Amino acid sequence: MPCLSDPRRLTIWTALFAAVQLANAYAADSGPLQLESKIPLGDVAGRIDHLAVDLDRQRLFVAELGNNSVGVVDLKKSQVAARIGGLEEPQGVAYLASAGTLYVASGDGSLRLFQGPDLKETGRIQLGEDADNIRIDSDANQLFVGYGDGALAIIDAAANRKSGDVPLDGHPESFRLESGGSRIFVNVPDAHMIEVGDRQRREVIARWPTGQASENYPMALDEASGRLLVAFRKPATLTAFSMQDGSPVASTGACGDADDVFVDAKRRRIYVSCGEGYLDAFEAEDGSLRRIAHVPTAPGARTSLFVPELDRLFLAVRAHAEEQAAVWIYRPAW
Repeated sequence: MPCLSDPRRLTIWTALFAAVQLANAYAADSGPLQLESKIPLGDVAGRIDHLAVDLDRQRLFVAELGNNSVGVVDLKKSQVAARIGGLEEPQGVAYLASAGTLYVASGDGSLRLFQGPDLKETGRIQLGEDADNIRIDSDANQLFVGYGDGALAIIDAAANRKSGDVPLDGHPESFRLESGGSRIFVNVPDAHMIEVGDRQRREVIARWPTGQASENYPMALDEASGRLLVAFRKPATLTAFSMQDGSPVASTGACGDADDVFVDAKRRRIYVSCGEGYLDAFEAEDGSLRRIAHVPTAPGARTSLFVPELDRLFLAVRAHAEEQAAVWIYRPAW
């Protein structure tokens, strides 16, 4: 028998290793989500929360919760262009193009407004506590902001004031506005519910229990197929519900510690980003959900933003031992 140092055996092991590396590279290059580039955020520590985009100026806004700041990334130059400091745990960000205004919801319960190319602060609306996700109804010129022990604040974007609330049974996590109607679908994990509000009546009109599944944080709407998509953390699953009555119509395993989910309508896909350190891609065909990719990312990288107009998925990656905080940009393929 030849020893480990035998040149013939070393040649065989070298060839096998090269073949494995080539196969892995091919799989990465041919997968449904391809890592295109990384934009460093600089000296940013701690958790990173949600993202928003200004398409006209090609700016990406990053809620740097642990850093008490919002990073402003120039997507054309692939670099940080500015940073808004002096915030208290910014969580939700949204950009209203018609007003040229960035809205930042923070853990101190404030909604702060920054306007124009230089993002000058122009207003502050105090909501209560733990202001979080923001959604925009451009047609009605309204914003909805989840906050407190259970409410969606309704913000009049023209007057920059709170005009009312939609009361809920617990703190709202992700929620989505129906484009063809007045319904709002809201994850309320403390109540083990998905609650359906009416933004004209300003009240909850339906409550859909989530059963044994819990920690329903991220949500997306697939209105073309009439389905509401919710990622649960316990157990780690992606479930599709009927938008009509809340009945579950499909479910499958997903990556752990999910915090964002998006629909790629062009490809009939669903993307889920998870703090476990993975991006999952699913095909949504024939009413079923089939995972087609389980892409390694980085621990704690659980917030993301899919922008159909740019055909890119932006992933917020917090600083860790090997790398600074950064935005990783993925290009959907085939």
